[in-house]
Amino acid sequence: MAKIIRSENYRWDVPLKEYKSDGTGFRDITRQTILGEAEGEERLNFLTRYFEVQPGGYSSLEHHEHPHAVVIIRGEGEVILKDRVEPVGLHDCVYISPHTYHQFHATGAEPLGFLCIVDRERDRPQVPGDTDLENLRKHPDVAKRLRV
Repeated sequence: MAKIIRSENYRWDVPLKEYKSDGTGFRDITRQTILGEAEGEERLNFLTRYFEVQPGGYSSLEHHEHPHAVVIIRGEGEVILKDRVEPVGLHDCVYISPHTYHQFHATGAEPLGFLCIVDRERDRPQVPGDTDLENLRKHPDVAKRLRV
């Protein structure tokens, strides 16, 4: 059934969830799955999710086998993409290729909000081991921004 999911102040009429239920490598972040999990949406081959990172917060440092498409729709921040740190702001689009370590940070006075589109069927996040962290920290900008 075709429908519209209304938004008000960066909240949609779907459950607001914890970013993750376990782990410590993230701070002050929530998520909503806007499309792809509700009844009648089973034929979508993707999920459209909204993540909101409060000022000073960050997502986990991780990589996956699947790619991500991210669109910034609120605030500003920085994203670690493998061996570099890039600023992101309103309407920027970020392509995260498979097996690329990534981590989003809210650096402004308001939350960093972004839509993230991923495959419905996908692998679980993989966090870095000691060797991966050592290699990432060889890049000065990444070492300064990295949180685990």
